[in-house]
Amino acid sequence: MTVHVVLYRPRADSSAEEREALVSATRAAAQSIPSVRRFLVGTRVANAPDYVITGFPEFPYVALVEFDDEAGLQAYLQHPVHVKLGQRFNALAEAALVYDFNVEAV
Repeated sequence: MTVHVVLYRPRADSSAEEREALVSATRAAAQSIPSVRRFLVGTRVANAPDYVITGFPEFPYVALVEFDDEAGLQAYLQHPVHVKLGQRFNALAEAALVYDFNVEAV
């Protein structure tokens, strides 16, 4: 399985309309791109464990998108609905980290 991991921080001056547009674009991508197996979004837990290394930039939001394989990820990235999502994301995000991983159950 391939997982697309996005950690992000929205601009402090982003409007409620911009945030809702991102949510709508995310929902459209999750529902209409065939290669998406699961699409999760969430917020960071406030009380991190003691072993967490501090001093890094804060990314309060996460999106996790699961695919069967890398081909599914590539199809997602090139899909017109994802292109619109990317435009909304770039307009709203102040900073982001994006990583792709091949994973397996252990």
